[in-house]
Amino acid sequence: MEPHWLSILPPITAIILAIWSRQVLISLFAGIWMGWTILAKGNFLLGLHDALEACVAVFKDGGNTKVIIFSAMVGALIALTQRSGGVSGFIDWIFNNNLVRGKRSAGLGTWFTGIIVFVESSITCLVVGSIFRPIFDRLKMSREKLAYFCDSTSAPVCILIPINGWGAYIMGLLSKQGVEGAFVVLLKSILFNWYAILALAMVLIVILFDFHIGPMAAAEKRAQEGKVLNDNSEPLVSDDVMSLEAKEGITSRARNMLIPIATMVIMMPMGLWITGSSALQAKNALTQASFFDILSSGSGSTSVFWAVLTAITVAAFMYRIQGIMKIDEIMNLVVKGMGGLMPLAMLMVLAFAIGATCKELQTGLYVSEVAKQWLSPKLIPLLLFGVSAFIAFSTGTSWGTFAIMIPIGIPLVGTMDANIHLVVGAILSGGIFGDHCSPISDTTIISSMASGCDHIDHVKTQLPYALLTGAIASVIYLVLGLIF
Repeated sequence: MEPHWLSILPPITAIILAIWSRQVLISLFAGIWMGWTILAKGNFLLGLHDALEACVAVFKDGGNTKVIIFSAMVGALIALTQRSGGVSGFIDWIFNNNLVRGKRSAGLGTWFTGIIVFVESSITCLVVGSIFRPIFDRLKMSREKLAYFCDSTSAPVCILIPINGWGAYIMGLLSKQGVEGAFVVLLKSILFNWYAILALAMVLIVILFDFHIGPMAAAEKRAQEGKVLNDNSEPLVSDDVMSLEAKEGITSRARNMLIPIATMVIMMPMGLWITGSSALQAKNALTQASFFDILSSGSGSTSVFWAVLTAITVAAFMYRIQGIMKIDEIMNLVVKGMGGLMPLAMLMVLAFAIGATCKELQTGLYVSEVAKQWLSPKLIPLLLFGVSAFIAFSTGTSWGTFAIMIPIGIPLVGTMDANIHLVVGAILSGGIFGDHCSPISDTTIISSMASGCDHIDHVKTQLPYALLTGAIASVIYLVLGLIF
């Protein structure tokens, strides 16, 4: 299909319908069905057939399948750490040692943890959510607030500290456009990645000054009354998984939670290194490869899959050695935990499917082609930021947005004498902004899951902060366009 204005209708419809109805699964499938109906030239039955086939086709991609399985396996890790007494032991250790004395210190803990764990955005969300969810519950802080902290310290941190798969991916895109010294260009562009910088700053302001606006203010007021979740909320993680108590008669130990999580964090960069080395060795290019070449060749989905699987294995081994659980109990908990996250797995399938639908419709290409007509030298940073944001919001992917917009932005450096660092910074910033706002973004979904929050509640409470931050970033890009 040639790029057409109809291509933006399916993702926008899915997003609006999800927020209005709170039925995310139905809304996403409605968007997928609409997209394939457009491709079938208005034939609803053929569109339905193709939409169902698109959902099945998600599993043809090994990377997608690994992410979906990993999403379910997280439930197993949550169940094991709770039942072993790891979560309750960690909470007791935190409060007994006065590491967290109140809401402000708990918030600062999430902020610093999110910055430290910069290896991959999904892992960042999982670590922050797993560690601080029980602490937030005890302090009567809303799950929506934790989800916002998870989301705002994942992709923004990964893009600002690009010694990870994110940096490797972007450097690869820059190199394909003939950019010399891609790493240096990426580093200098960080100074112009204003949305990511401001998103982290906004979280810090919320923590230090109790800056609660819009739906978040109502959520925090409700949490003070003892309700960390909305009455009508439907968390992505089943209550059967979230509310597991530690086994009776065992000693709660913090290490039963911390060691599996540390294993997950350490395995992520190791996975990227191993898979990257194997890929380059197959091409006989390993000897000449740099550290970033190896990371860029690594598989993020495989690395995340390995990381969670290894963490579950380590947890199971620890609990069996300590006599906390027998093998059959461990396996029952693994199955129960994975079952509790089936809604998330289904959501990921539909998120991947609507992304594939947008690709067939060439949604991103249409938006970028329209934007080209309005480009002027002084407005380049602002327009690149805005267009990148809209594409990421519509498609739910920042990486896909980078792949579309970097080939558009880099040529402007020569033709319009634009500053390359400002151009790259604006594109990356816009991609993060749109992805941050989008209900169909995988990072947004995983943040909801990691915090045990209703997905639409997370989107609604986060949006005012994201829009405020995005508005400030827009003004900065307008000013920078006039200066440079």
